[in-house]
Amino acid sequence: MTAGTVRSLHRHPLKSALGEEIARARITGRGIEGDRVRALLDTATGRVVSAKNPRLWRALLTVTARTTPYGIRLLAADGRELDEAGLTALLGREVRAVDVPPPGAELERSVPEEVLDRGADADVPATVHTLGSAAPPGTFFDFAPVHLVSTAALAALGGGTGGPVAAARYRPNLVVETPGERGFPENAWVGRELRIGAGVRLEVLAATPRCAVPTLAHGVLPRDPEALRAAARLNRVEPLPGTGPMPCAGVYARVLAGGTVRRGDAVSLR
Repeated sequence: MTAGTVRSLHRHPLKSALGEEIARARITGRGIEGDRVRALLDTATGRVVSAKNPRLWRALLTVTARTTPYGIRLLAADGRELDEAGLTALLGREVRAVDVPPPGAELERSVPEEVLDRGADADVPATVHTLGSAAPPGTFFDFAPVHLVSTAALAALGGGTGGPVAAARYRPNLVVETPGERGFPENAWVGRELRIGAGVRLEVLAATPRCAVPTLAHGVLPRDPEALRAAARLNRVEPLPGTGPMPCAGVYARVLAGGTVRRGDAVSLR
């Protein structure tokens, strides 16, 4: 059964920084090659830096991470190259870059509704989460190594603003063009297998619950509280049994068989 085609491919070399769009990607059991291969640690707490706590870390969404033959290059909004000292100055807290998460790595997730009500500057309640319960050890993924969103979902989420929401707000790896579909077709992919291109196979595990990150300014994209409110209004589903309904957009998947994926590749559903 045809689900669509690959519209775009994205990777985020530094967790919670702006990423890069690519024409093709090698996918392994650890997701898209070069994706989330580095993160920052808050030296005061030992926790992984994540814009899910926007009061502390939303400035990281002004930093662009680029993959080069010599490693990851980090650029400030004004084009300056950033090292750890520059990142510490930008964020206002001491951080250090790591390639491997510490044992039991955790991050803070501010309660999204509190951020909407009180603003990104407010000191709101947060929950603490362990990284990557459905990802290979030693990775920086929140849950699973591949994240997909459909063009139908982006159109539905932007319906109140006159056009689709920018995919960058939801930070997917693959945007799937789903012509003729409306709403959130990827909800029906959960528990099934996606085949992409010549041989990549993904098992879709869960709908993706949304935090406050889509509402924040992303580079030139301004703050947009509707990016979360629309998901709460239109697509409250239970990501995993027992979690209860949550605002969701997109799905998480793990890799059953790797390979190369290109823009325009067919996506089929088993």
